[in-house]
Amino acid sequence: MRVAVLGTIAVGLIAKVDRLPRPGETVPSRGLTREPTGTGALQAIAAVRLGAAVRLYGRVGGDPFGDEILTALHGAGVDIAPVERVARLPTGASLVLSAPNRQFLAAHAAGANGEVDEGYVAASLPQIREADVLLLDQALPSPAVAALLLGFPPTRPLVVLHPMPLANVPPLPWERVDFIIGHHGTGTAPIGAEEAARLGQPFLDRGVRHVVTIASGEGAYLVERAGTTRFPVQEPVVPSPKAQAAFSAALAVRLAAGRGPYEAVGFANAAATLAATRREGPLSFPTAAEVQESLSRPSLPSD
Repeated sequence: MRVAVLGTIAVGLIAKVDRLPRPGETVPSRGLTREPTGTGALQAIAAVRLGAAVRLYGRVGGDPFGDEILTALHGAGVDIAPVERVARLPTGASLVLSAPNRQFLAAHAAGANGEVDEGYVAASLPQIREADVLLLDQALPSPAVAALLLGFPPTRPLVVLHPMPLANVPPLPWERVDFIIGHHGTGTAPIGAEEAARLGQPFLDRGVRHVVTIASGEGAYLVERAGTTRFPVQEPVVPSPKAQAAFSAALAVRLAAGRGPYEAVGFANAAATLAATRREGPLSFPTAAEVQESLSRPSLPSD
C-alpha cells in the first residue's frame, strides 16, 4: 500500500484553554505544546499508523522549526526525502486554541509550503506516479495542483482531494479527481442526505467520481451518480483537524489496499471517531488493528 501525500506541513503551537475566547478577549492557557501539524503532515503520520508506506511531498523552511518537524515525521516512519528545504522562508506554522470540549480556534501561516509551484510538482511527478493513492491538499497553490493532476495518466494513482470548496471553485481538471472530501462543521444543523447530494452534485458534474461529506454527529455521506449513502457513527464527535486527517488517511489506505469505496468510507469513519476521542498528539492516531476492532463491536441501537 503506497500512499503519497502532498499537503501542508507545519509546526503547531497549541495552547490549552478552559474555553475559547470571545472576539477581543484574552483567556489564560493551561499549557503550550508544540507538535507536527498541517494537513499533509498529519495525514502522513495517520497513514503510516494504519500500515501504509507513505512518502510526503511539500516544502519547509531552513529554520529550527523545519528541523524539528522533519525529525518528528521521520521518527513516525514517514519517508521525508521528497520534502524540500527553502532557506529564505520560514516553516509553516499553525496557532491553535484547544478547549476541553475539543472545539478549537486556529490560524495558519503557510510559510515555505505556500511556495509549492509547478517546478516542484514537475520534479516530483515521476515518484508520485508510483503511488497507489495520492492525498492532495486543495489549499496548495492552484497552478501547482492543476499541473500535478494534468501530469497523471487516466487511472493511476487514485486521487483523494480535500477540502471540498463550497465557493469559488477553482478551474482544476476535476475529471482526474477520484474522491473529494468536505467537512460540515459542528454547531450547525444536520445536513441529511438530500443536502449532501446538493453539495456534491457540482463536483459530480465536473467529473469527480465520488464526493464524501463528513457531517458532525451524522457520520459521512458518500455521493455518487447512482445515489447517496450515509455511513453513521456510533458516537458523535467534533470533527477536529486530527479526526479529519485520520478520515482522509484511512480512506486512502483502504483504497490503496484495493478495497471499494463503501468499505473504505466505513473504515475511514471508524478511524476518525477513534482519533477524535484521543487527546494525545499525532502519534496517538489509531492503528489498523484498532480500527478493525472498533468495527467489530455491535452498533448501539438508535432511538
